[in-house]
Amino acid sequence: MSKPMPLPLPVAFGAPTERADAARNREALLCAARQIVAAEGIDALTMDRLAASAGVGKGTVFRRFGSREGVMGALLNEHARAWQESVISGPPPLGPGAGPRERLIAFGASLFELNRSSTELIAAAGESVQRSYATESFIATHVRYLLRSAGVTGDLTLLAVALIAPLDRRILDQQVRIEHMDRDRILAGWADLVDRILA
Repeated sequence: MSKPMPLPLPVAFGAPTERADAARNREALLCAARQIVAAEGIDALTMDRLAASAGVGKGTVFRRFGSREGVMGALLNEHARAWQESVISGPPPLGPGAGPRERLIAFGASLFELNRSSTELIAAAGESVQRSYATESFIATHVRYLLRSAGVTGDLTLLAVALIAPLDRRILDQQVRIEHMDRDRILAGWADLVDRILA
């Protein structure tokens, strides 16, 4: 059986081309935002605080991001882009170099962590969040590729949806926050589902 050709993966949140000074301002603002959120939490990040921390005027922050929600959306995009790069080219088993089952198991664990760590950012980003299509398309395409690599036949589009569904951020929020299911149980269920589909 010939090895399946890799599917083209949609790249989420490609960075727009911008002037060097605008890019520097954007990076300084995002760096300051990351530091504030890491040290004090999302609620501590205000436009005034961000401007002061980055050493720019408040008007610059508004021009760059439009609103506090825009800052949160940019942080979320950056977080998702870093995760996507680790899936595409990071070390195995998440990145290339491991078998499809091992990569699927690692992918499930990493998607769990991505979605759990993004919950507050997604809520804070509100309407500015643009994760939906680009990241969801990347996730589905990657899972279909790994299923095909494992020799799975059938409707890979629907099988991929069935695999992804338990790790959707809304379902995880229900399971973790309301039903008090722990990480180990959820990921054991994911591994069991992977094995059933691969079998």
